[in-house]
Amino acid sequence: MEGKTVFVTVGTTRFDALIQAITEEDTLAILREKGYTKVTLQIGQGEFIPQDGEFHGVTVTHFRLKPSIDVDFATADLVISHAGAGSCLEALGAGKPLVAVVNNTLMANHQTELAEQLADSGFCFFCYPNTLQEKLTTMDISQLQTYVPGQPKLLAQYLNSVIKVTS
Repeated sequence: MEGKTVFVTVGTTRFDALIQAITEEDTLAILREKGYTKVTLQIGQGEFIPQDGEFHGVTVTHFRLKPSIDVDFATADLVISHAGAGSCLEALGAGKPLVAVVNNTLMANHQTELAEQLADSGFCFFCYPNTLQEKLTTMDISQLQTYVPGQPKLLAQYLNSVIKVTS
C-alpha cells in the first residue's frame, strides 16, 4: 500500500515556526504512524530552509512559490496550512482534510478567529506550531464535516466580525 501525502503551505508569507514544527523528528514520526509517507512544504518567503530527503520513513521536499499549487492541493491526503483565509478556503474547497495552524506572532492577527470558527463548524482542526504534534496525534479526520464550496455565508460572517460592518 502506498502511503499518503501531506501538503503544507504558508502562502506567500513567512511562517518559519510552522515549517520547523513539521520537520521535527517527532512530528515526522507521528505522520508516519498515521500512514503519511510524503510531505511537500511550500515555504513562501521563510528564512528557515528545510532539508529535503527521507526521515523516519517520510520523504520531505520543499519549494518556495510557484504559479499554481492546485496540483499540490489535489494530490494531498491532508493539508496543513497557515490559518490565512485564502489558503484555508482553498484547501476546504478542494475537499481536503485541513489542520489550520495559527501564526500567533502576527500583529493584528485575525487567524485565530477564522481557525476557531472553521473548527467549531467541524470543517477543520486548528492549533499553533507548539501544539501541532498533539493535534496530529489526536485528530480523527473521519469526524470532519464536508465543506461545500459556494457557501459564502461563513466567509461573510467572518468578514463581518473582523470589519464590524453595521447597517
